[in-house]
Amino acid sequence: MDEYFMRLALEEAYKAYKIDEVPVGAVIVKDGKIIGRGYNIKETVKDATCHAEIIAIKEASKTLGGWRLLGTTMYVTIEPCPMCAGAIVNSRIERLVIGAKDFKMGGCGSVINIVDNPKLNHRVEIVWGVLDKQCSNIMKEFFRKLRKK
Repeated sequence: MDEYFMRLALEEAYKAYKIDEVPVGAVIVKDGKIIGRGYNIKETVKDATCHAEIIAIKEASKTLGGWRLLGTTMYVTIEPCPMCAGAIVNSRIERLVIGAKDFKMGGCGSVINIVDNPKLNHRVEIVWGVLDKQCSNIMKEFFRKLRKK
């Protein structure tokens, strides 16, 4: 199931790629159904908070009618940044499936670890490396294309 939902997160990432946004995609699942999805649009809307994870959390909260996303899993193509990792903790997402690590901005263990910090009131189970190559390749391709411009 993890690969199936990660492929859907990759579809979200390709939406960002097509509009020249950093290609990160996320989906949130509860009981086998997608309740939230998102892709980066921060350049498009000129808002630093418009990351894929934040958009997916907002949609999932609206779907469930509350901010506590208990019993949910987020699938995200690239390791969430510290802002998104904080939102994941605050929304009580229980499980986080990550495609590829982000060694420059990762907030889930690569640079710092917010989602599994024993000093915080909620900790998130993490699964690493689902469709890692596909998730990292879209990022590499995007930045290669961006450097050529």
